[in-house]
Amino acid sequence: MNPNFFIRDIPICGDLILSPMAGFSDIPYRLICREFGMAMSCAEVVSMDGVLWKNRKTFQLLDFRPVERPVSFQILGNDEDKIAEASRMMEALGPDVIDVNMGCSVSDIAGKGAGAGLLKNPQKIRKIFQKLTKVLRVPVTGKIRLGWDDKSRNYLDVARILEENGAALIAVHGRTRSQFFRGKADWDAIAEVKQAVKIPVIGNGDVRCVADIERMKQHTGCDGVMIGRAAIGHPWIFQRRDRSQITYREKIELIRRHISLMQAYYGKEIGIILFRKHIVKYIMSMPMATELRPYLLQCDSSEEILELVTSHVERIQEHKVA
Repeated sequence: MNPNFFIRDIPICGDLILSPMAGFSDIPYRLICREFGMAMSCAEVVSMDGVLWKNRKTFQLLDFRPVERPVSFQILGNDEDKIAEASRMMEALGPDVIDVNMGCSVSDIAGKGAGAGLLKNPQKIRKIFQKLTKVLRVPVTGKIRLGWDDKSRNYLDVARILEENGAALIAVHGRTRSQFFRGKADWDAIAEVKQAVKIPVIGNGDVRCVADIERMKQHTGCDGVMIGRAAIGHPWIFQRRDRSQITYREKIELIRRHISLMQAYYGKEIGIILFRKHIVKYIMSMPMATELRPYLLQCDSSEEILELVTSHVERIQEHKVA
């Protein structure tokens, strides 16, 4: 397969990437998405302090499997020296790429100058990328929003700073920090970034179905598309298949497999507890899903989950026949 684009010297074969989402972008789900056609794996974001303190849970988030390559680690912080030190520790674990998070809108993070808070301080971004591209061997990339708010949409300035200081790729979420996930993503702004820099640009925001993928690519000219919420409970989007195209049998079989991967990785009991947030996403498009949801959230075993979902599907099919 010919690469769709390169992150410096790393070929990326494919144009769809799962966003690094806390609680969802773990090894079991990434493995599924990779099998379904996702172009590269992005581990869940970690804080520079968690890395520097050698926090066990932080390092568990940086676990990955060789079949996932290319793999990107994403770091969160606001101090160039600490980010550099933490990134060198992360690099020793063998990722292909290290990404700097400049898009997280959570108040406790952005309000302290990290994540999207960095967009208020472009010179800090400059220092971070100058430092990282000097001390790391792997390519360094960045994910940004359009700015802090509508009055400070500085995405073009930030994009140029990233490119001038060695960034190998930019992912752009088409909203400001003050929008959080509300309102409409500005694809025009993503197109402006693509036109302003020579490095690859990944578009992110308001991709809800397969048609949106092509619409974003055509509208923005972006090299790839990063998908977040629309991919939760629907890895088939990486096969360019919409929820309406997935049979109940396919859904049940993948639920069974996902549970198995979760229990193998986290252990039988914790695996089921952590899977509950996934199961409610898998059933989203089913008729009467809201009636099924509270029962699934109380399940303690894979057998119970599969029995509830299978029985629900049988009732739906019986109702259709009737």
